[in-house]
Amino acid sequence: MRLLLAEDDAALSDVLERGLREAGYVVDHVADGNDALDHLAVYEYAVCVLDWRMPGRSGLDVLSEMRRRRNSTPVLMLTARDAPTDRVEALDVGADDYLVKPFDYGELLARLRALLRRPAGDRSASVGVGTLTLDPAARLVRVDSRLVDLTAREFAILELLLRRAPAAVSRRSIALHAWPDESDAVGSNTIEVHIARIRSKIAASTARIETVRGLGYRVGSA
Repeated sequence: MRLLLAEDDAALSDVLERGLREAGYVVDHVADGNDALDHLAVYEYAVCVLDWRMPGRSGLDVLSEMRRRRNSTPVLMLTARDAPTDRVEALDVGADDYLVKPFDYGELLARLRALLRRPAGDRSASVGVGTLTLDPAARLVRVDSRLVDLTAREFAILELLLRRAPAAVSRRSIALHAWPDESDAVGSNTIEVHIARIRSKIAASTARIETVRGLGYRVGSA
């Protein structure tokens, strides 16, 4: 799933970006509040990690503008400001959670998983078609009760298809969701290769990934 990391501390953002990628996220990193808003206007993110103090616009300004635009992306605010009044201000503006620096990386991941478990908009604790289910917070895929082993990118693609089912999903949407640079996927057959692998791994389920000629793919039930 795609995540926006808005943090201007180069050392911290480098550590977080590498760790989040290893945890299976596609990460877009920006170091400026205006750039954060530009990315939010273009991409659909599962969650946003937002630093309070940034050049351009502060994290609080970005958050306020997001909510004014009716962007309901879950936001985890990062800040060194630990006064209760600061927390109240951030939560009142629209933050979903608040983490004070310095923090434990394991706690950051746990808070992100908790945000993804919350029903908001079209998100839910799990999604599925037929005997195939996917839990985005626990990052588990099951056919009936059997676990299916997917790579991080296969998981991201399948999650997008299941969330949009029964609608078709374009190849570009898949690339935007699962690759840091969508042109790497759109200009080659790499999406087809990943789809073929997913089909093989979920073959025992009643869900089927169908090719929509000229557009992309959709998930249906056999």
